Amino acid sequence: MYKAAVIGDRQSVMGFRALGLTVECAETPVQAADALHRLAQTGHAVIYITEQLAGQIPQDIARYLDLPQVAVIPIPSKDGVLGIGDRELHQAVERAVGADILRSPDED
Repeated sequence: MYKAAVIGDRQSVMGFRALGLTVECAETPVQAADALHRLAQTGHAVIYITEQLAGQIPQDIARYLDLPQVAVIPIPSKDGVLGIGDRELHQAVERAVGADILRSPDED
């Protein structure tokens, strides 16, 4: 059975424990990268990570972009939205279908 986890600062992620997700508190990029790799190696198929930390470890996240076994998904933290998750979603869709079909017409 695949598991889901969330990585981020304590205040942003502790509520996910009540939903049954594995919670990894990380305050630094090194802690976040270590948690990401550990979770990916222990059967976690979906790993949510706060955008603030995701923005600091793009090279670590990139290792999992093309692996069907692990999905790394940036989420907002208590500090708000940075738009990283939205940009990555657009890039994933563009890679999958060859065009950014999510772009709104007024973005031309």
